Amino acid sequence: MFELADPWILLALPLPLVITRLVKPRPVFERGFPVPDRIGGMLMAASPQAQARTRTLADLLILWIIWGLMIFALSGPRQLQPVSALKVSGRDLAIVLDLSGSMVREDFYLDGHQITRLQAVTRVGSEFARRRAGDRVALIVFGSEAYFATPFTFDTEAVARRIQEATIGISGRATNISDGLGLALKRLANSHAASRVVILLSDGVNNAGATNPGGVAELAAEMGVRVHTIALGPKDLQSAEPGERGVVDATTLRAIAEISGGEAFRVKTTDDLVDVTQALDRLEATDSAGLTAEVYRSFWTWPAAMAAALALLAAWRQA
Repeated sequence: MFELADPWILLALPLPLVITRLVKPRPVFERGFPVPDRIGGMLMAASPQAQARTRTLADLLILWIIWGLMIFALSGPRQLQPVSALKVSGRDLAIVLDLSGSMVREDFYLDGHQITRLQAVTRVGSEFARRRAGDRVALIVFGSEAYFATPFTFDTEAVARRIQEATIGISGRATNISDGLGLALKRLANSHAASRVVILLSDGVNNAGATNPGGVAELAAEMGVRVHTIALGPKDLQSAEPGERGVVDATTLRAIAEISGGEAFRVKTTDDLVDVTQALDRLEATDSAGLTAEVYRSFWTWPAAMAAALALLAAWRQA
């Protein structure tokens, strides 16, 4: 719908006419001196009084059009644009991603090709992040240390890109599950969202940090934060041979989920990982009412440009 942002400005349209009617010109008394007739005629022809007498109706019309266009531009012509409302779930969701050294193991397959665990997670995890429209999503990565890769944001595409860019070694090569989860809880402590959720993915055993993962899970339960855990890898501590490397502590991850009121998932293949992300979509659905927003397209530049063009034309005519 077309409208004016400040329609009251149109009241200024007759202002020049009102000024010419109400304000009388001040008489100017000047002392004259004799000049030759030829020079006097040239001066009289160039005087404002002479120019006013010779001004044509077209010149006056152009000036009035310029004034009208300027007033119209100042009134703010605009049109309301149809904009799809942003769906907001009222949820803050933190993705906590293990980037320890074991994520380079090539024991996953995608489209018939052998890939690393990290490649599987970045491919599937980025698509999961993109589907979280309406959530405020953050990304925490951990190895020996934990840090925020992306703060809480509605820009899920930015989070997806950071997941795709995840690199082994930037946070150390050990597995510090406690610090990764603890950093997520620290940021969520300041959140006023109606629902606060952590998705913790790890493919190893907690072997760094001074805090016990179970204790961090109890803190999550006290805060009302649900922690869904994903144990990634073909083998876990229970099924692996003694001393075998690259195995996941599925038991600890399951305990974290149970203590905090979340769900625990076991992932051995890429297909399992896809199924888990779909299950999480169902557990933490994003359907909700959208935020209403009014977005306008402004058109003031068009009358302003036309006024400028006519002003140049008027100046050329008077030259």
